[in-house]
Amino acid sequence: MSSSDIFIGETIGTAILILLGGGVCAAVTLKASKARNAGWLAIAFGWGFAVMTAVYIAGPLSGAHLNPAVTVALAIKDGEWSNVPVYFAGEFLGAMLGATLVWIAYYGQFQAHLTDKEIVGGPGAQATAAKSVEAQEQGAGPVLGIFSTGPEIRHTVQNLATEIVGTVVLLLAVLTQGLNDAGNGLGVLGGLITALVVVSIGLSLGGPTGYAINPARDLGPRIVHALLPLPNKGGSDWSYAWIPVVGPLIGGALAAGIYNVAFA
Repeated sequence: MSSSDIFIGETIGTAILILLGGGVCAAVTLKASKARNAGWLAIAFGWGFAVMTAVYIAGPLSGAHLNPAVTVALAIKDGEWSNVPVYFAGEFLGAMLGATLVWIAYYGQFQAHLTDKEIVGGPGAQATAAKSVEAQEQGAGPVLGIFSTGPEIRHTVQNLATEIVGTVVLLLAVLTQGLNDAGNGLGVLGGLITALVVVSIGLSLGGPTGYAINPARDLGPRIVHALLPLPNKGGSDWSYAWIPVVGPLIGGALAAGIYNVAFA
C-alpha cells in the first residue's frame, strides 16, 4: 500500500465511520429527529454497523485501521512504524470530516434543539434533566455527546481503566480474528467480526464512559464541536478529553503485547 492509498483510505473510511456513528447519536439525541429517544441499543448497533461499513469501504485502500489504537497495536505487533504518521493523519482528518457531515445532515435539528428553551434554559424553562445540568456545569454542552464521549461518573482512574479495557477487547479481536491473509488489515469476515465486537463492547462496557475506544473518533469530533457555529453549544469538556485519547492508546499497546506473548 502506498502512502497516498493509506491516507485516502483512512480519511474516507474514518469519515464514514464518524458520519454513521455520530449520525446515530444525533438521531437519538436531537429533539426534532424521528429517532429521538431510540436508546442505547440503537446507538450500540448504529456504531457497529458504522464500523462494518467503513471497514468494507476503506479495506481495499488502507487495510481499514480507522483507529490510532489499531495502528499502534499493529505497529507493535509487526515492528513496522514507517506508515504510522500517515495512518494517524488520515484517521484524524477523516474523523473531523465525518463530524462536520453529521452537522450538515442534521443542521436544522441542531438549530431547533439548541434554541429550544427546554433544552438550553431561559425564562419559564422546565428543567429537562438533572444530569444535563450537571454535565454542562462540568463543561459539556447539550450536544457534545453527539460528537464525543463523556463519563456518567467522573472518576479519572475508573474512566481511564474502562477505556483501556474496552480497547484491549477490541484489539485482541482484531489481532486474533480480524486480520486478512496479508496481515495488514481487516478481511471480509474480519469486518463483520469487528463490527459485532464493537456492538458487544458498547452493550457491555459502554455505559460508564460512552466507549470511545478510538482516539480519533473522540478528539477529531470534539475539535469540530469547539469550532462549529452552534448556538448555545456550551463547552467541549477539554478537561476530560485526554482520557479517550490516552486510554485507547494504552489499550492498543497492551493488546499487542498480550498478542505477542500469547498468540504469536
